[in-house]
Amino acid sequence: MNDFTAAVKDYALAHYETDGWDYVVECYSDAEIADVIKTARTAAGAVKMMRAQVKPRADYRADIQAERF
Repeated sequence: MNDFTAAVKDYALAHYETDGWDYVVECYSDAEIADVIKTARTAAGAVKMMRAQVKPRADYRADIQAERF
């Protein structure tokens, strides 16, 4: 696990209940995180890349939950 992967995991744990970070904690392996952030040059950039991956999924989940009766 590289430093950027660790930074993403730490950020995901700290923001578990927002913007889909629970997906990262619960569903992504270290290798999958590393694959998503492989072109990152900074830890902040890695977090931004991962957010771009999971935020749309979290938005879709929120839309579905809003339509429940």
